[in-house]
Amino acid sequence: MHDTGPPFTQKSPRLFHDASFSSGTAENSAVGRDSTKFINGVSSSPTMSLGLLVDENVLEVQPDIENDCKDIIRPDEPDHQTKHKAYLWCKEFLHGAWKSIDEDDFQISIIRGGLSNKLFLCALPEKQPSIGDEPRNVLLRLYGQILQMSCNKGDSRQSNTENDFQGADAMVLESVMFAILAERELGPKLYGIFPQGRLEQFVPSRKLSTDELSVPGIFAEIAEKIARFHGMRMPFNKEPKWLFGTMEKCVIIKHLLNYHLCLLESTPSPVVFCHNDLQEGNILLLSGRENTDRQRLMLIDFEYSSYSYRGFDIGNFFCEWTYDYTYDKFPFFITNTKNYPTKSQQMHFFQCYLLESHAGFENLSEEDQLKLKEDMLVEVNRFALASHFFWGLWSIIQAKISTIEFGYMEYAMARFDAYFELKKKLMV
Repeated sequence: MHDTGPPFTQKSPRLFHDASFSSGTAENSAVGRDSTKFINGVSSSPTMSLGLLVDENVLEVQPDIENDCKDIIRPDEPDHQTKHKAYLWCKEFLHGAWKSIDEDDFQISIIRGGLSNKLFLCALPEKQPSIGDEPRNVLLRLYGQILQMSCNKGDSRQSNTENDFQGADAMVLESVMFAILAERELGPKLYGIFPQGRLEQFVPSRKLSTDELSVPGIFAEIAEKIARFHGMRMPFNKEPKWLFGTMEKCVIIKHLLNYHLCLLESTPSPVVFCHNDLQEGNILLLSGRENTDRQRLMLIDFEYSSYSYRGFDIGNFFCEWTYDYTYDKFPFFITNTKNYPTKSQQMHFFQCYLLESHAGFENLSEEDQLKLKEDMLVEVNRFALASHFFWGLWSIIQAKISTIEFGYMEYAMARFDAYFELKKKLMV
């Protein structure tokens, strides 16, 4: 596979059997639908063992014996140890007034959101005057457990050693990536970096809501930004190993993975530098620019970014139209697959994307433009299946290693349900 163009031979299967693609069958749900089942019933526990079996209709997981978690409410304040460490990091890495701040005056609050990391807002007290150009607010990001999608049941000692190296590599690459994007003014500034996390510029803004992803002006600008992101040249491995390399480690679902490989190898998709986690929580609406038509958005959170397939990045974004992560009680998300973008919405998105990424697109005939957009329609929706599959596996692993309050197993169930629903619609 190469990064110089479409990695596979062209094939143009019929994608939609019905023009009204937007009609979904899943009801609005905070967990999955009845087609996905658990041994011993649906468990509310966010941690379950990884005895996993996936077939065409059933995801079965043997739950651990734990207390019910449905009444969990996320705390608003960090624990004392986290607050103390945050104070020391800010004092050591930041300049100006941060050097003389007393710990009792140090301000820190939890920022909701972030399923892989813990996010905090650190601030100088109002009574503390600035000395120079130091920021008065910074974002503290503490890394969660590094994603290790390895379900191999071989030598545990060898696996743990390998995972330690992979985790360290992942943190180094992500930090380098963040620094480069900051220097290119494509992301927030970097103020400090340490093994447990980093200090970032706090950008006055708010995250988009799930409903805003379907606003034409919003997703048109997102299309342009994704196109520019895909056009970057980064000093990383250009082979698209991230997606399939991660999934292939889960040998227990090899039969279903083989189906994916056969389907996607017949689906051309250029290898580009991808964000790989485009969802509303990773797109900021900048304060003071809410009513402008351009440059009002900023992409953030690049921990999964790598060279990968264009179809996956865009397909993943489309899948995120159907998940709302602002639900305040367990499992902390709501699913509505009816919100998946219609064919008309997708074609509008492709138009904006190709105008930004495809030189001379505006000069092509209407017929040639339509052909490019129809090809993307096939590409992106097939890779949307891979998005459901990947994040379903990711969530199963996170259920075992993450300390973040989230219904990871319920989320995995919802993603596999959506996978089979979309697969049926695409008739593949």
